[in-house]
Amino acid sequence: MYIEPSFFFSYYGFEWVKPLGIYTYILFIICGISALFILLGFKYRVSSVIFFLSFTYIELMDKTTYLNHYYFVSVVSFMLIFLPAHHYFSVDAMRNKMLSSPVVPSWTIDAIKLMITLVYFYAGLAKLNSDWLLDAMPLKIWLPSKVDTPFIGNLMAKEWVQYAFSWIGAIYDLLIPFFLWFGNRKWIAFTVVVVFHMLTWVLFPIGIFPYVMICSTLIYFSAEFHEKIIDRLTKLLKITPHSSAPVILQKRSSGTIAQVIVGLVLFIQLLVPFRYLAYPGELFWTEEGYRFSWRVMLMEKTGYAQFKIVNKETGKWFYVNNTDFLTSFQEKQMSFQPDFIVEYAHFLKKHFESQGHRPIGVFVDSHVALNGRLSQPFIDPTIDLSTIKDSFSSKKWILPFNDEIKGL
Repeated sequence: MYIEPSFFFSYYGFEWVKPLGIYTYILFIICGISALFILLGFKYRVSSVIFFLSFTYIELMDKTTYLNHYYFVSVVSFMLIFLPAHHYFSVDAMRNKMLSSPVVPSWTIDAIKLMITLVYFYAGLAKLNSDWLLDAMPLKIWLPSKVDTPFIGNLMAKEWVQYAFSWIGAIYDLLIPFFLWFGNRKWIAFTVVVVFHMLTWVLFPIGIFPYVMICSTLIYFSAEFHEKIIDRLTKLLKITPHSSAPVILQKRSSGTIAQVIVGLVLFIQLLVPFRYLAYPGELFWTEEGYRFSWRVMLMEKTGYAQFKIVNKETGKWFYVNNTDFLTSFQEKQMSFQPDFIVEYAHFLKKHFESQGHRPIGVFVDSHVALNGRLSQPFIDPTIDLSTIKDSFSSKKWILPFNDEIKGL
């Protein structure tokens, strides 16, 4: 994904972040080693900074690969830079007795709990829309293709199952973090987490997300639970723990710069998902304010984008073969996302101008189908996209959506 393509889609403001050619492999190696060092608590602060920078750089290299859980990893890894996760049961604590401490400020645990809660709860809020709840979309499209799944495949084509999955998914996302945080029977809630995410892993190709969420939710368990894990690990690995003192959760602690920074991160996460309210039009159609808002698996969009290069002086034109510049995955993502389409148009203008085609305009014939609806014209075909500059302002060259999706 990062070596073969000749063109990469950039995030607004991060156009300078590009793959490093063959050295991209080294970037992944650095990222992996720093993750291992965080796991061991070895050179924790430095490793946390390196992991955050390397992983986030990888994430920013090509917008085509955007996924919510990659963003989640970047946010949490940034928070870890400021959390004292290496003060207990770590290589750093074993080497530096002055660093070792069984006292854990409770705010450091609660910060991670709140971040996970936001991910779940906002994902649940996003499902409170008419497509998801009243039409079981897009599960009506996805589930019938899973009829060959062992044991449960024959149920996937049944409409009541598709509706059940939609409603259960919304209820699960809205309630599970609170059962984990405040419930008396965390094991039951955790079992539900495991079953839910393993089921989604079986049915949908969503990468590491199920594992990330299953492992992350262990933080909701008590200190005594984690001490038992540490005790078993010390026996399994035949190592001597650096401290036999039980963990003490410090309920109150004086304000620190770390608290301010982590608090600011969480405050931003509270607000960012609602930025879509500043834009007109249907969110699922325009996708203005869609990313970075924990909207998980809500849409099935397919698009068609045929680009036309027009000589503005002679009027002569020709069509572009997208496969000359994009991988099939890049072309699919580009075809229904407006900022992709504009960025690609600018790339085409530079490319063909470098070949002597001047002066040119770039136009697109674009149609998109959303959640099982018939395809509709998507981008104004009369607009020269090479004259459009991407920004945070509303994209008025997106044609109106001729339907309505009610809800958040």
